[in-house]
Parts: sequence; structure tokens; C-alpha cells
Amino acid sequence: MALGCKTALAQGFAGLGMGGQGFAPVTPGKTFAFPADHGPHPDYRIEWWYVTANLMDSAGVAYGAQWTLFRQAMTPGAQQEGWANQQIWMGHAAVTRADTHRYSEAFARGGVGQAGVETRPFRAWIDSWEMHGSDRMREETIAPLELNASGTDFSYALRLDADRPLVLQGDAGYSKKSVRGQASYYFSQPYFKAAGSITIDDKPHEVTGLAWMDREWSSQPLASDQTGWDWLSLHLTSGEKLMLYRLRQKDGHNDLYGNWIEPDGRSIEIASTDNSMTPITLTELEGRRIPTAWRIAIPSRSLTIECVPLNPRSWMGTSFPYWEGPISFKGSHSGLGYLEMTGY
Repeated sequence: MALGCKTALAQGFAGLGMGGQGFAPVTPGKTFAFPADHGPHPDYRIEWWYVTANLMDSAGVAYGAQWTLFRQAMTPGAQQEGWANQQIWMGHAAVTRADTHRYSEAFARGGVGQAGVETRPFRAWIDSWEMHGSDRMREETIAPLELNASGTDFSYALRLDADRPLVLQGDAGYSKKSVRGQASYYFSQPYFKAAGSITIDDKPHEVTGLAWMDREWSSQPLASDQTGWDWLSLHLTSGEKLMLYRLRQKDGHNDLYGNWIEPDGRSIEIASTDNSMTPITLTELEGRRIPTAWRIAIPSRSLTIECVPLNPRSWMGTSFPYWEGPISFKGSHSGLGYLEMTGY
């Protein structure tokens, strides 16, 4: 792990700038197919199943929940059996409230049943954490789903349902990460309605709200000189959804990408020249200065908003540390969402 961390520092956040030699390339024009693309893609080096939820209890107290399963292949080639399998799995779970942020991390080796993803019926798991559908799950919406995870001082169990199909990000699911060819395949379910319970310090809270699922896989999602990203998923009260991210380079240059999602599910790529993300507040965390509040502008959509965190101390002190937590925003538009920032 220590060797992996040193390598990651030299090759962008979490080693995602490492070359993808021997793994399958990401190219434009992919035709997505379900349920197959709900499952793993072991020919690609890195992949994740990622859920964030903006929630509220009956007293009006706001919460956030995160559930993530990562897969990374150590080497390319045919999949080996048992403990020789080259897949490493990592899980992250967190809950956030204005006064607290709790997280947990899990690791597993592929090939021995400790973690994995199955497509029919859908099931993604690591140890006891699980996201699963039933025989009634609709493949075009990946819903309904049951989601659970726990740490030493928190747990949650949520039901997710959606009435609209999945959304392809980028250009029909081909998501550029740099002008030098780095890219991923990327689709989302931004229309989840969530209901369930969050338990913090043995006190359960019934919650409801909105959730967003991201599915992404690649063999080299970052260029070697890209140090990390600032990523936003936003639920606008007017019904639209917005995904934006800024990829930072060592020379100070930023690559900006995003998609505007209409209420009917149409996904429209946002030009980098029509998108600005400006930090407006820094928070000191673990010896780092983290931009926890942002001003976002998209002139073509007449959008200018300011995003603020529910809890500015939403630090994930995991093996590859990052900031992730729920936010709210107001200005020309209002709503809720999630912010993730890596590489600081």
C-alpha cells in the first residue's frame, strides 16, 4: 500500500494517470448494453459504482450518504481463479450531517467471493455492504435498488427508485478527461428518489430525498500531469440535473467538462468555454487548504450559483484521502447536490 501511494502521488490522484498498456482502450462510439454494462469490465483497469444521496429527516435535519465500490485490475490479461485473481476491490461509505462526518473503508481481493458485481439479478457488494436489485429491477433505470453499509459508529439502509432511464454523460457516454486522449465510459442515474434510515451513534433517523448514481470505467482516466478533480452533481429545483467537473494540471491549467440534463433525460454536453468553476471559500483540513465553496457559471443556461457545503469538514481520510459531501446552492437556480474533490 505504501508503494502504491508513492506511485499515485507521481501519477495523479490514486494512480489514475498510470498508463493503460495492455488494457482495453476507451474510444468514441460505444453502444451501451444492459444488463451487461451494469456489471464489471475486467478488460479495463479501473471502474466504480458510485451513489450519493441528499436526505432529510422529519424534523428538517439534512444528511448526506455515500456508497462506493471501486474495482482495479493489477495486471491485464485473462482473469485468474481464486487468490490469483488480479482484481482488487475497495469500498467507501460515509454519512454526513452539519455537525458530523463519518466514513469507513473496506478492501477485498477478487476471485474469492468477498466482493464483486453480478448483473442478473443485480448485486454489487464488498463484505456486508451491498447494493442489490430484485427480479423486478428495470434494467433501463437500474431501479429499484436496496443499499446498505455500516461503520463503527454509523449505518444506513436506503431504497432507491427511479422513473426515468439512465443518462449518458459526455458525448453519448464517451467522457473526455483531457485533450490528449484520456477518457472514460460514463453513465448516470440522476433521478433516484431515496427513502430509508440513517443511524448515527445508535440513534436511527428516518430519511427521504434524492440520490445520484455514477457508473464509470477506463484504463487511463487521467493524464500523468493531472493531479485531481473537482466534481459536482446537482439536482436543480426546476427539474434539471447538472454534472460538472474540473481536472487540474500541475502547470495550473484546468480542463472543464460537464453535461446539462433536461427533465426528460436529454443530456447535452457543456462546452469548456461555457463553464466556469471558481473557488470562493477555503477550509483548513489535515494540513491542506480545501476549496469547500464554489461559484459556478454557465452563460448559455443563464446559470450563476454559489455552492456551500452542509459540513465543510467532510474529509474522507481513506487510503487515498479526498473531500466528499453534500452541498446546497442558490443564485439564478437553487437546489442540492454533492461535491467531490481529489488530489489536494
